[in-house]
Amino acid sequence: MADVTLITGSTLGSAEYVAELMAEKLEEAGFSTELLHGPELDELSMEGTWLVVTSTHGAGDLPENLQPLFDEIEEKKPDLSQVGYGAVGIGNREYDLFCGAIEKMDVLLTACGAKRIGDRLDIDVLEHEIPEDPAEVWVASWKNLLN
Repeated sequence: MADVTLITGSTLGSAEYVAELMAEKLEEAGFSTELLHGPELDELSMEGTWLVVTSTHGAGDLPENLQPLFDEIEEKKPDLSQVGYGAVGIGNREYDLFCGAIEKMDVLLTACGAKRIGDRLDIDVLEHEIPEDPAEVWVASWKNLLN
């Protein structure tokens, strides 16, 4: 089992690139990782550490590949009290619902008992043309919060 399971939601690939870089940095620090692009609930362990990385689509919506997981968690309300998670959103601050997708995931995971590890990272693509840059800085400190 992976020390950190990275879960991505992406429309154009940005979140996948960010997650791949974060997985690389975590592995360099000695963690094992598993990268899942839009997984189903039964593919996930109900304990351990998740790192959710998602872009926001449309008006604060989740990307199509992550929406089914969100819906499944919302419907089944699994006990996620043994899950700690990190949350990284990618969006554009010009939109009213900036990083709305990660905000929705954050609220849902917490409602199911999961505990967020550290602060959420919201990356503004207008401020950071290469979203991997702030993600690399964030994961360098986030990994220190893991047991």
